[in-house]
Amino acid sequence: MREQKRGALSSLLLRLGGYILLILGGLLTVAPFYFMFVFATQQRSEIFGFPPPLWFGEHFWSNYQILLQKIPFWRAYWNTFYLAFMITITTLFFCSLAGFGFAMYNFRWREQLFGVVLATLLIPAILNLIPFYLLIYQIGWINTPKALWVPAMAGAVGIFMMRQYIVAAIPKELVDAARIDGCSEFQIYWRIVLPLIRPALGTLGLITFIGAWNKFADVNVIMRTQETKTLPVVLRTLQGATDVEWGAIMAGTALLVAPLLLVFALAARQLMEGLTSGAVKN
Repeated sequence: MREQKRGALSSLLLRLGGYILLILGGLLTVAPFYFMFVFATQQRSEIFGFPPPLWFGEHFWSNYQILLQKIPFWRAYWNTFYLAFMITITTLFFCSLAGFGFAMYNFRWREQLFGVVLATLLIPAILNLIPFYLLIYQIGWINTPKALWVPAMAGAVGIFMMRQYIVAAIPKELVDAARIDGCSEFQIYWRIVLPLIRPALGTLGLITFIGAWNKFADVNVIMRTQETKTLPVVLRTLQGATDVEWGAIMAGTALLVAPLLLVFALAARQLMEGLTSGAVKN
């Protein structure tokens, strides 16, 4: 009896300790976002005061006005949205199509070609920056949005994810039955495969959209004018050597991050479903 009580007490303490760790981890994760929104409503002098402000101020509108005066804020915001939208839509289409091909077709050198696709993941992105710039320069796409979203249409991560999910979630017998019924190969992909892989598409779409929304290095290299750059790059121009308007930068960053937080909050369940479903083949 006494041993049972000790076991129950130790189990309770372990569970309580786990909850405390989760709460602390959650607070540490949320804290940077919270202070970002708080600082977006403060003046520069208040941000660096001691103690720092812990609650929202009254200067968000003045910080927003500084943004409009110093940078083409809404133009850059549109460029960010357009780039993220085009990369996400094209990635979902071409990666799912390529994943369907690798999963459902037997052709010569299939495994070797898939290995080459995966091998591209071993190359650091920074090493591709100079060859990427030279290629874009040679074809005359400098300072054009297509220079950023066309090369990103079929990433190795997306192809790998779609291929693995289709192999695990869709039996080949279903595809063979559709062929017997007279469906073309594209109809099989469009009408049968795509509806069945919606969780994986949602997950890939969310990951791709967030990554495209935050693009910085390649945008900074390819885009030459303020009118064609995205908001993360344009906000960086406000950080000069002196007289940095940190309140305005925080306001712009808050407006930049807010859609991502909203999308993630709405799609969190879809993300978890896409990451876990299809892991075990029925």
